[in-house]
Amino acid sequence: MTHHDLLILGGGSGNTIVGPEHDDWDVGIAEPAEFGGTCMNRGCIPSKMLVHAADVSLAARNGQRLGLRTSAAAADWPAVRDRVFNRIDSIAANGLAYRESLENVTVYRHSARFINDRTVDLGGEAVTADRIVLAIGARPSIPAIPGITTVPYRTSDDVMRLDTLPQHLVVLGGGFIAVEMAHIFDGLGSRVTIVHRGDQLLRGTDDDIRRRLTATYTERMDVQLNTSIERAEFLNGAHRLIFSDGSTIEGDQLLVATGRIPNADLADVAAGGIGVNEHGYVITDERLRTTAEKVWALGDVTNPVQLKHTANDEARLVARQLIDDADHTTIDRRFVPHAIFGHPQIASVGPTEAELLAAARPYVVAVRDYSETAYGWAMEDESGFAKVLADPETRELLGAHIIGPQAPTLVQLLVQGMAAGLTVDDMARNQLWIHPAMPELVEQALLAL
Repeated sequence: MTHHDLLILGGGSGNTIVGPEHDDWDVGIAEPAEFGGTCMNRGCIPSKMLVHAADVSLAARNGQRLGLRTSAAAADWPAVRDRVFNRIDSIAANGLAYRESLENVTVYRHSARFINDRTVDLGGEAVTADRIVLAIGARPSIPAIPGITTVPYRTSDDVMRLDTLPQHLVVLGGGFIAVEMAHIFDGLGSRVTIVHRGDQLLRGTDDDIRRRLTATYTERMDVQLNTSIERAEFLNGAHRLIFSDGSTIEGDQLLVATGRIPNADLADVAAGGIGVNEHGYVITDERLRTTAEKVWALGDVTNPVQLKHTANDEARLVARQLIDDADHTTIDRRFVPHAIFGHPQIASVGPTEAELLAAARPYVVAVRDYSETAYGWAMEDESGFAKVLADPETRELLGAHIIGPQAPTLVQLLVQGMAAGLTVDDMARNQLWIHPAMPELVEQALLAL
């Protein structure tokens, strides 16, 4: 039976734990897929490289708004795709090769399945460890639609590697993956239809943001809301969804983008004494320890927000505790920003207005449109805005929600202020804001509070 000082299950953020401080440790890393995890290979990085291409294409398509004679035909999809994955695939391959070159590291190209306490099956071999880090991520969630298993649908795992650009892409779902992928393929020349069971896109996002984004996407592409799907079919090369009212929609590709679920069940974590909650996420304490001794969990398998920057932060905390048992540092999830790279972009930190109302938390709110700022005029932006929410007594910023160009960059200014404990008045008045730059949108929203 093989034994390690440390066994890491997952080659994404979990792989980043291993450093020079582990040179005298016997380390095992189990990763059946590409090194780098979802973010590098199937998520954040390739999608944002494609988003940028779609942004450029869409800007050329709409150049007349600025008095420009520009246009954009359908993209050279193989060239666009290969620019992305030729770079990414080599990074993943080099990452694997590097780990395999280390004398103290054993790389297992197998999925792990727990068979006992700190004992896993890796390709038929029982492997034990003094310490285990569980970082096996999540996978696409497929809805229980009659007939869906007979349809060769795509998910975010493989849709970005298609051989040809779809003529008509049907996107099932209304979350951030659906919004980003719809922007990518519409921007690059596909006809896109979004099919969503809700009345607005992006459930869980601030209601004002949802309304604005849904209206913008409805103007740009076909958006089918409040849908109920009776069944799915694949006939003569066409992907067909049949709705409960008898109507249908067909496309040459179907993207199922209805969320992601943690992979804890695939690893049979219960056999290792590792508890999960009602949604299948591994239960951890504030130090990311699971219910099993000397087993930690991080990333999408334990954190429902499923963000790479939170997973990286969690990996740093676990790395410290692996070296020093006396390190009682806890994870800080007070100010966790997130962004959606559709068009327009969206970024948020803190609770939404609806969440504050539900919690009966007093607040004041201010909204500032891009069109009311100098740079907003320059861009001819008529849909973007920043919304800020503050405590009326303490003047602390409770939440911020921005939709429009460079929203993820703009919200970072507010995250920094929140982390530093600044009041909204400190943020707005105790620094100089460059004029006429886009951050004035944030300044003016704060001043309005």
